[in-house]
Amino acid sequence: MPRRTPAKTKNRRKRGENGVGVATVAAPERTDNEVEANQDVVRDGFTLDFISGTKEVKETPKELVRQRIARALFHEYGISVEDMAADFSVRIGGRRRRVDIAIFAAGESHTPEHIQRVVVCRPEPKQNKRGAVKMRDYDQAAQDLAEVKPFFEEIDACRYALWTNGLEFFFLRKKATKFQVDAEPIGDWPPADESIDDRNVRSRARARRADPEMLRTAFRRCHNFIHGNEGMPKDAAFWQFLYLIFCKMYDERTRRDSRRFWAGPKEQFTDAGRRAIRKRIQPLFGEVKQEYKAIFSGGEEISLSDRALAFMISELSKYEFSRIDVDAKGAAYQEIVGTNLRGDRGQYFTPRGAIRLVVEILDPKEDERLLDPACGTGGFLVAALAHRMDRLREEERISAETETSEEFESLNKRLRRYAAKQVFGCDFDPFLIRASQMNMVMAGDGKGHLYHLNSLEFPEGHLDGVKSARRVARLGSVDVAMTNPPFGSTIPITDENILRPFDLAHVWERAEDGGFRKTPRLQGSVAPEILFIERCLDWLKPGGRMGIVLPDGILGNPAAEYIRWWILRHAWVLASVDLPVETFIVEANVNILTSLLFLKKKPDNVIAREAIGGAADYSIFMAVAEKVGFDRRGNTLYKRSPEGEEITRDVDQVEIIAVGGRNVTRTLRRKERILDDDLPEIAKRYRTFRQEHPEPGA
Repeated sequence: MPRRTPAKTKNRRKRGENGVGVATVAAPERTDNEVEANQDVVRDGFTLDFISGTKEVKETPKELVRQRIARALFHEYGISVEDMAADFSVRIGGRRRRVDIAIFAAGESHTPEHIQRVVVCRPEPKQNKRGAVKMRDYDQAAQDLAEVKPFFEEIDACRYALWTNGLEFFFLRKKATKFQVDAEPIGDWPPADESIDDRNVRSRARARRADPEMLRTAFRRCHNFIHGNEGMPKDAAFWQFLYLIFCKMYDERTRRDSRRFWAGPKEQFTDAGRRAIRKRIQPLFGEVKQEYKAIFSGGEEISLSDRALAFMISELSKYEFSRIDVDAKGAAYQEIVGTNLRGDRGQYFTPRGAIRLVVEILDPKEDERLLDPACGTGGFLVAALAHRMDRLREEERISAETETSEEFESLNKRLRRYAAKQVFGCDFDPFLIRASQMNMVMAGDGKGHLYHLNSLEFPEGHLDGVKSARRVARLGSVDVAMTNPPFGSTIPITDENILRPFDLAHVWERAEDGGFRKTPRLQGSVAPEILFIERCLDWLKPGGRMGIVLPDGILGNPAAEYIRWWILRHAWVLASVDLPVETFIVEANVNILTSLLFLKKKPDNVIAREAIGGAADYSIFMAVAEKVGFDRRGNTLYKRSPEGEEITRDVDQVEIIAVGGRNVTRTLRRKERILDDDLPEIAKRYRTFRQEHPEPGA
C-alpha cells in the first residue's frame, strides 16, 4: 500500500508496494488564497456580536457567556434580536448602570420604560479538581442576585430577570406589593409570547427546541449538580442522569396533557413541590424499566435527593427532546459520557469530526445494514442516524429549520424503522453497551441491535449477546462497518483460541515473488487493532465498505508491511486520510497520530483471479488533514486572512418560532466566523473524486 503524502498535483501515478498497481490522488492542500476576496475579517481577540450581527466585541470570558445567552434568547425563547440591546445604560439609584442584555417590549423603542426583561452575565466558573462545579441554590447565590433587585425597583415595566455565569442560571420574577418589590425565584422564563401564568400547568405547556450549545450546558448543569452537590461518584451521577433522560424520552411519547415529566414554575423551591415531582417520576421510571428490559435489570432506583431530582426535572423538562436534532443530542450526550466512561483498555472515544467524516465517506443507505464492532457509547451509530435524517430531508426537500411537526414526525418514523432494522453494534464492555443503548434511544428512540460480546471472539464466546448476534448479525451479513477499535501494544491479544482463526495473527514470511506467505505459527501477541481490520472484513458482504481508525504505524512501519500486503489482497482501498495529533489529544486525551482507512471487500472470485493475473490499477483518494477546528488545548480555531485576522461570511439563519400562538418564519442575516477544519472539505472532495473515479469493483 502506498504511503500517503500531500500531493500538489492530481492523478500522479506510481507503483504500489508488493507489485499492486494503484493511482493515488491527494486532496489539494488548503491555501489562504481560496478565501474569497470580499469576505470581512475580525480582529484578533474580538468576536462577533450576535445581537447586532456585524459589530465586533472584545472576546472576554464574560462576553462569551453573553453571546451564548443572546443566541439562546432568540433560538429558544423566540425573542427578536431587534428587541435586545447589549450594555444598555439605565439610571439606578441616581447612578448609571449598564444592563448586560436589556430586552424591550416587542417593536417598542429602546428606552428604559420599555424594558421588560434584564440579563446579568458573569464569566463562567472554573471546574474543580474533580471536574465539576458546585451548583448553588438561590439562597446561596443571594449576594449575586442582589444585583438584580434594583432593576425591578427602578424600571416599572421590567417583569423578569436572569443572572447567569454560563453554567448557573437564576431566573427571577418581579413580585411587587404596596410597600416593597422583591425578586421571586422561578424555574425558567416564559417564551416571548407567554407569561408565567400561561405555564402554570407545565404538563400542557409546549417545551422548546434547544439551541445545541445550550443543550450541552443543560446536560453539564445536571451532571454537575448531582456530582458536585450530592456527593455522588462521577459514574453514579452519570447513571442517575441517564435514568432521567430515559424517563424524559419515554414521557414524550404520551399525550401532552398526560405527561408527568414536568415541574411547575415554583415546585422546585418548596418541600411540597419537590415531593410532588418525585410522586410523578417514580412510577414513570417503573414503566421505563418495563419498556426497556434489555437495558434495565429492574433493580435500578432513582437515588437522588428530592432537591436534586426537582432541579434535574426542571432543567430537562424545558426541552422537547424528540424535536432536537440528532447530532445536537449526540454531542451533548458524548460530552457527558467522555468525562465519565473513558476506559483503561484502549477505549478512546472518537472525536465527532472524525466520526462525521467516516460516515460522510461511507454514506450508508437506508437499505444497508450498518455495524460498529467496537461501538463504545454509540458515536458512529448515532452519527449514522443523523446522516440518514439529513438524507431523508434531502429526499423530501424539507429544511430542518422550517419543518413542521407533522413533517418531522413522518421523517422520525422512518428513522426509527431504520435504527430498529439496520443498525447494529457490539462491545466487550457491558457498561459501554448500556451507554450506547441509551444514546440510541435518545437519538432516534430506536432500540437497535446492540450486543455485549467480544467481536474478536465472535461467533464464539460466552458473553450474553453472542447467541442473539449469531441469529441476526452473522459474519458476512453487513453492508457497512465503521469503528474506532481499542488499540495499543499495552493491551495485546494473547489468547490462542482467539488468535487462531485470524490470518493476521499468524507469523508471515517473505515469499519469492516479493509478497508474503502465512506460516502455521501463531504470534505470541497481536495488537487488537490489527485483528479488527480482518474482523470488519469478515463481517462484510462481498462489496461491503468499511472505515476504521488506526494508529499510523500500521500504514507506515516496515514491520507492518505484511499487514498492508494482506489488506491489498482482500480489499480495495477506497481512501486514506491522515489526522493531526490534535484530533485525539483534546477529546480523548491521547497523544497519538492516527489515520482513517476506508476499504471495500473483494469477492472471493476477484481475489482468486488477482492471485493468478495480478491486480488492476484503480484510484485511491488520499488526504492529509492539517486542521480540525481546535488546537491542542481545545481552543476553537477559525480561518484567518494572510494578515492573521479571522475571516467572516454572511449567513442567513431561518427558523420557525412560535409567536402569539402561531408559527412565524424568521430570517436573520448574520456574519459568522469560519471554523478552520479540513474534515468537511475532505468529505466534499471525496464526493467530487468519486464522480470522476468510480469505486473499484462497481
